Amino acid sequence: MENIFGRTLPELTELAVSLGMPKFRGKQLAEWLYKKSVTDFAAMQNLPKDFRSKLAAGYVIDRAARVDRLDSADGRTSKFLLSFSDGAGVETVLMRQPYGNSICVSSQVGCSMGCRFCASTLHGMVRNLTAGEMLAQTFYINDLLQAEGQKVDTIVIMGSGEPLTNYDNVLGYIRLLHEDYCLGMSYRSITLSTSGIVPHIYRLAEEGLPINLSISLHAPEQELRSELMPINKKYPLADVIKAGREYGEKTHRRVTYEYILIDGVNDNLQQAKELASLLRGQLASVNLIPINPVAERNWNRPSLARIEFFEKYLADHHIAVTVRREMGNDIQAACGQLRNKHIK
Repeated sequence: MENIFGRTLPELTELAVSLGMPKFRGKQLAEWLYKKSVTDFAAMQNLPKDFRSKLAAGYVIDRAARVDRLDSADGRTSKFLLSFSDGAGVETVLMRQPYGNSICVSSQVGCSMGCRFCASTLHGMVRNLTAGEMLAQTFYINDLLQAEGQKVDTIVIMGSGEPLTNYDNVLGYIRLLHEDYCLGMSYRSITLSTSGIVPHIYRLAEEGLPINLSISLHAPEQELRSELMPINKKYPLADVIKAGREYGEKTHRRVTYEYILIDGVNDNLQQAKELASLLRGQLASVNLIPINPVAERNWNRPSLARIEFFEKYLADHHIAVTVRREMGNDIQAACGQLRNKHIK
């Protein structure tokens, strides 16, 4: 049984024709899947009965099923562990922000990047997610929000996994989000986060999609970044910064550099100086992220005074900087923590 959810309109049209239907049936099928969010072929009332029977005999609408849900005490953050038909589990997070509802979507089951501060990588990577499975995460939360008269406003592909090592599926997902027959989301409402897969940063710049790019930096010099992020040995810091600079110049989109602040590891004055020097003159900003402590990693967040000092130094040296608002600390909202609890 093939999963039909996540197919594009041309693919659905081709399927309809292959089953003896006129082309317009593909558009009707897309409307049932993406506009009406129907998960049962029998409920697609304007499709001929024999077409519905053929679909039910050979295809499924594989949407995400909830395994667990955690809600923060302040009601602003909800974390979901969702599973697919093969039992693979992924995390998706809903963040109710002042500017709208934002969701963090996973692109892989687990992660192979090995970043030392991240829980997602503790059990390695199981497999890539398809475009349909990423879309299913989005629809699961969008359906919940629609029941409240709301919707998903912005998306960050920043959950478990490295999106740029699952390039084709992630781009397929982004393009589907934008289509009018799907969610019709603006590309500017979508952010892709990468640990710095340099060749694919250049490839993404050539796509002509005005999405936002976020690069996980976390250290301003080669040795420390390699210690924190093993991928830095393959794609060195200087190459990552060069790719980020050229992405901004090519797309005219400001690149965000994510910088997790870890007490006593990457939060001193010298490191602030090196970071400011590294990014000077680039169309970029820094997002400082006080670390969500991960029990297996034994690292802590800096004091508030230390965070404010680091932020002020960057701002005083003409680097656009923000500190990420803390959301979901009481429900272990960092990537991988809920999935790891269930694995244990």
